[in-house]
Amino acid sequence: MKICAIGDPHGDLEKIKQIRLSNIDLILLTGDLGSADLMSKRAFENIERKQKGLSEIEYSPAQKKKAFMEAYNSTIKIIKYLKKFAPVFTIFGNMEFFNYKIGKESREVGATLAYLINNSNSMNNVRVINNRVANFKGIRIGGLEYFVDTNWVQEFKPSDYKKKLAKAKNKTNKAKKVLQWFDCLDILVCHQPPYGILDKVDFKSAPKHWQGKHAGSKIILKYIKSKSPKYVFCGHIHEGQGIKKVGKTKIYNLGSGGYKIIEL
Repeated sequence: MKICAIGDPHGDLEKIKQIRLSNIDLILLTGDLGSADLMSKRAFENIERKQKGLSEIEYSPAQKKKAFMEAYNSTIKIIKYLKKFAPVFTIFGNMEFFNYKIGKESREVGATLAYLINNSNSMNNVRVINNRVANFKGIRIGGLEYFVDTNWVQEFKPSDYKKKLAKAKNKTNKAKKVLQWFDCLDILVCHQPPYGILDKVDFKSAPKHWQGKHAGSKIILKYIKSKSPKYVFCGHIHEGQGIKKVGKTKIYNLGSGGYKIIEL
């Protein structure tokens, strides 16, 4: 059986089309499916402003809607293209919107925005596996949705530190429980890399005070060392693209639109 894992597409359909997907039995995606140029630019700009003690830029409802639709429409195009070749299992990265956030955004922009997770799961051959185990022809695949690990907050020290640390603790505890429930897997699909593995920030557009820091998750690293899945596929830190081994586990950071085909 051939499985193709693809790193954060970010809406680059032309790059995805270069992958030979004939005779592939399953496609795995590491999140951040759509283009997030507008979202990223605005987020990084406000992070830099906070670092300088400046107030955040408030964006208009029309600007927010434009950014949302850029990500949503390009996500749907990626999914519709890939599902023609094989079943698609995906998780959500930090650029996807969950239903509760879409509801909030809809109220803010004064328009009804599409629910990505509902629309994705309603398509034939597509399955969102956030915090779920999917058994595909005897292969156990765990999908861990993106979360902010407490070690990230402690290392990157964002504004509203105490508030974000408390929120991160809740998310990290949830991720820890999910990984305990996963137990032994053949494949773990997660968005961010494990801590210290292919996770160093060296992205020119990222805030200066982020450069050189490790953005991976210690919880994910601990799970890998404990349970030794055969493969881990991740993305998020695109400049960390590559392969490393931790014990018996092969860890692939697939970057943005990079891919790996394995046979099991």
